[in-house]
Amino acid sequence: MRGLRFEAWYGLRCCVVFIAAAAAALTFTSDRADARHHRYRVLLVREAAPVHHRAAVASYSPPFASIVVDGNTGNELHASSADALRHPASLTKIMTLYLLFERLDAGKIKLDTPLKVSEHAAEQAPTKLGLKPGQTIAVEDAIKAVVTKSANDAAVAIAEALSGDEDEFAKLMTQKAHALGMSHTTYVNASGLPDDDQNTTARDQALLGRDIQERFPRYYKYFSTQEFVYRGREMRNHNHLLGVVGGVDGIKTGYTRASGFNLVTSVHRDGCYIVAVVLGGRSASERDARMRELIGAHIKEASLRRSTPVVAAKTEPRGDVQPIAFARAPLSSHTDPAPAPNAHSRVTVGSSDPIQPVMVKTISYRTAPPQTALAPLPNLVPVADSVSSPPAASPPVRTLPATAPVATAPSTILVASSDPAAIATASKAEPAKPEPVKSEPVKPAPAPPQVRARGGWLIQIGAFDGEDEAKQHLNAAQLKAPTMLAAADPFTERVQKGDKALYRARFAGFDKAMAEAACKQLKRTDIECMTVRN
Repeated sequence: MRGLRFEAWYGLRCCVVFIAAAAAALTFTSDRADARHHRYRVLLVREAAPVHHRAAVASYSPPFASIVVDGNTGNELHASSADALRHPASLTKIMTLYLLFERLDAGKIKLDTPLKVSEHAAEQAPTKLGLKPGQTIAVEDAIKAVVTKSANDAAVAIAEALSGDEDEFAKLMTQKAHALGMSHTTYVNASGLPDDDQNTTARDQALLGRDIQERFPRYYKYFSTQEFVYRGREMRNHNHLLGVVGGVDGIKTGYTRASGFNLVTSVHRDGCYIVAVVLGGRSASERDARMRELIGAHIKEASLRRSTPVVAAKTEPRGDVQPIAFARAPLSSHTDPAPAPNAHSRVTVGSSDPIQPVMVKTISYRTAPPQTALAPLPNLVPVADSVSSPPAASPPVRTLPATAPVATAPSTILVASSDPAAIATASKAEPAKPEPVKSEPVKPAPAPPQVRARGGWLIQIGAFDGEDEAKQHLNAAQLKAPTMLAAADPFTERVQKGDKALYRARFAGFDKAMAEAACKQLKRTDIECMTVRN
């Protein structure tokens, strides 16, 4: 009986073990099947993702536009829908920095000036630094954050620091754009975040890309920053062509869903200089590839010589829009910061002004030599006097008066001629009236007429002890910047400071933008200068 119980117990145990083993085997088989099925589903997703991505890219087609401009001449080398309205996206920040550079250049703020972060700035949509309300950020850090990460909170902090309010700052941005000739550009915010009313064109952005580096060469270099570390975080520049495509030195990328992928690029290579713009790329890689093509196709077409000022378009805003005015930075001591007197103003008697200009004008002037007595000359023909043509190597240097012009009658020169036809022609044009010969000395020739001013701005390169020294500096400046000063009028201006006389060396014949561009060119050649309203 005991044997039977043992066998029954042993059989039951074996049955339980068998059932457990079968269940484990079934579970293992099921797990393996589920695993295979999971891996299969993952593979399906991985295979389908590129197809979906490619389909999404193919269906995404923002409006495209592009342009390539010769930076030295302003000539258009390529254009595709260059004047069609597009959304700038973060290209907007180029103008934000333009206004900031104006303040820096004027000495109104410094690179280490702290900018306070408002709640409005902190709540901007990404991309951003993650600034907190009440926090501050140095101007230089804000510039680098805008250039590399395209930080929207930093851009708004700049706007509020300069204007107190982002909306007011946007009005100044639009005003400056129109003053530069960007007539189709309207800004409504400082960051470029989506707004239907914020528009620009490829041509306008090319103009801005040229002007910002010519006006502010010192600060433009920030656009070549490839990486920026802020509070331990490293940020790479979104412009992937920097350090990759030869000659690329800036400047800015941008993207919104409505704008597509945008890029403004500046290239200096082998003496050639171009600014290229691509708006509306379907992806960052496609935009960059298109930009590479434009650079490769047109960089060799660019001129090696500069022939036009940067701002070729109109330099004053339309209608009642006036450009913002910032004070100029302190001038070097030898440039004589005293403002130039108006050519049509008179010196007030008893003025407290310590500088009393006592100036005369000297120009090349062909006239008959003075004689103590006139002797009869054969066949005298009266001809109108004219200013002699300056020699090509050394143009004449004039000294302009600061007092009101004196009305004078045109002078006349007597030229000897044996040609009866010339005598008859001159007689018909203006009958000669015989003058009695007198033995008394001839009066000095009248002062030459006022030189016609061709622009409202002057460039001063210094104030010197002697007139000859001033003229030498004018000639040296023309040799350093022959293109920018080719059409300028060089002159000296005598100024009395107590017992000492100084001679200002100046160039006339500019509008404001041309004067500032020429002065920038001179400073690059180590010639100090300043611009003065005429």
